[in-house]
Amino acid sequence: MGRNDIGPYGNRVVATPNLDQLAKEAMVFNQAFASSPTCAPSRASIHTGLMPFRNGAHANHTGIKKEVKTLPSYLKEEGYEVGLAGKLHIGPLEAYPFDLIEGTNVREPGHENDGVLWTDLELGPVDKWLKKASNNPDPFVLVVNDHSPHVIWPEEADYNPGEIDIPSMHIDTEATRKSRARYYTDITKMDSNVGVLREQIKKHDLADNTIFIFTADQGPQWAFGKWNLYDYGMQVPLLVHWPGKTSENKENDELISLTDLLPTTVEIAGGDAPGDIDGKSFLGLLNGEKNSHRKVVYGSHTGDGTMNRTPMRMIRTKRYKYILNLAPKEEYHTHMDKAKDHDGGREYWNSWRERSFSEAASAAVLWRYHNRPAEELYDIVKDPAEKNNLATNPHYTELLAGFREEMEAWRDGQKDTETGPYQPKKNKNNNHKKPVAPYVF
Repeated sequence: MGRNDIGPYGNRVVATPNLDQLAKEAMVFNQAFASSPTCAPSRASIHTGLMPFRNGAHANHTGIKKEVKTLPSYLKEEGYEVGLAGKLHIGPLEAYPFDLIEGTNVREPGHENDGVLWTDLELGPVDKWLKKASNNPDPFVLVVNDHSPHVIWPEEADYNPGEIDIPSMHIDTEATRKSRARYYTDITKMDSNVGVLREQIKKHDLADNTIFIFTADQGPQWAFGKWNLYDYGMQVPLLVHWPGKTSENKENDELISLTDLLPTTVEIAGGDAPGDIDGKSFLGLLNGEKNSHRKVVYGSHTGDGTMNRTPMRMIRTKRYKYILNLAPKEEYHTHMDKAKDHDGGREYWNSWRERSFSEAASAAVLWRYHNRPAEELYDIVKDPAEKNNLATNPHYTELLAGFREEMEAWRDGQKDTETGPYQPKKNKNNNHKKPVAPYVF
């Protein structure tokens, strides 16, 4: 889900009343970033505090290395019960000793026999888990993963396509508006689940002693979003409500990596943040003891099986974005323009192609989508849509050289030696291995 696609970050079309209320009580982080614009790598980084190449899960559907420690392991050492509801997409399972809350993944009505993308979040079992937790002397951490607004979006939209806003980097067609209305409907559906969960916490008298954190694992399945290192794919919402400490809305502009969630959570739980991870605790920002955090955040995208095979790396400061494309000669494609088995591009992409033959601006959007230069450099302050690549501008030669040097050092430290498209490993039968990071449990 896009950071700017909800009310707390300025969207005035989509209805997110529960997130709007949460933001009034929370610290709102304006500069939070995922480690990867792909599901499994991002989730693995959240739960390990390590960037994808260090934890091992740098391609989608892959698992972490055997020796890597995860969030539930850290927190259980501090005496916490650690539950997980909803979408999984992490692995291998033995590395994540969560109390998996059964019955929280259900198929949407009418799609019981369809693929996993039709899975929905059921909060009834979460209510029972919280009731049990409220009577347990041990503290708890609960991770609730909604399937919305991951595709497939609701078939019937609650929004008028004619009133939908279209991002400047997209192509405004009737089909685009219909799809975006469905996407916004799914966001509002997710928002209602946030409200239900918060009411369940209150119902069991847990609200005054529970820190509530809301975020997303990456941007949405829209062009220049998911599977991209542009801000629409990497910048995520992050709201933290800590009763007694964030009682009033307060915005924070410090750079945050989602790898920082693990050390922050461990410190809140009373433990010592691990010293050998990429994440950095931002507890000091939450309790007012510090007013600065990071100078840069990093990001990487490897691939998703036979899709999205255009690897890239990112360095992001508060002002600039540097992207290194490892296979610039490889034409860029994703599920949006290739997948024919589910929505999330299939229903509007042909209208984009058709428009590109008659309109220069639309043709430019598709050319930019399919073609990536070796390097990209953007001034985010002046160019938030990241359309003006400064990498070949002679006025930025020195800045570019600095980013190149930093990128080389960072990749060396991550043991990132990839030079081109990711090649999934095959088993003895010459078939791709089954994912070790299952979508649901």
